[in-house]
Amino acid sequence: MTSGLFGGAFDPPHAGHVALARKALEHFALERLRVLVVVEPAHKAIETDVELRLELARLAFAELPRTKVGADPHPYTIETVSDGRFVAGDTVFLVGADEFAGFLSWREPDRILERVRLGVATRPGYPRERLEVVLAELERPERVELFTIPAHDVSSTEIRARAARGEPIAGLVPAPVARRIVELGIYDGGC
Repeated sequence: MTSGLFGGAFDPPHAGHVALARKALEHFALERLRVLVVVEPAHKAIETDVELRLELARLAFAELPRTKVGADPHPYTIETVSDGRFVAGDTVFLVGADEFAGFLSWREPDRILERVRLGVATRPGYPRERLEVVLAELERPERVELFTIPAHDVSSTEIRARAARGEPIAGLVPAPVARRIVELGIYDGGC
């Protein structure tokens, strides 16, 4: 059985996250996908508490088959992939190309690849050279598989800024997520 893990702050989850997950389910023929909302990310500031980010992630990924959303108490990926609750059998840990470009700076990247394969989502126009540099430094580059997703020019940082300015976020995040952000006044100081 091949399963997938897709971790992140998801502050908030956006259309690019959902596109990555949807394509990974198909590309890797995942029997299940666990979307893990990191409680306290080690390298990323968060603006909302984990319960709210979990709610938004559940709304964002609700329509994907074989997908469950849960909390990840581990701040570092090596801890997550060493936790038997999350990894069993053949597991693919999913990341975007931008994150993979910084993979060598992660805590124990080669040990991560001992425990899981890495599925790296690239998009049209992304410079392949950035990824080749990382692959060349890894002990087991064969444990990394690239797959292409449609381009989504969006980031959680941009969405938070737009929401704070009262600008529309429709199309940048799944519709249920956009509604909930507006309802609760998330990111505009109303939460």
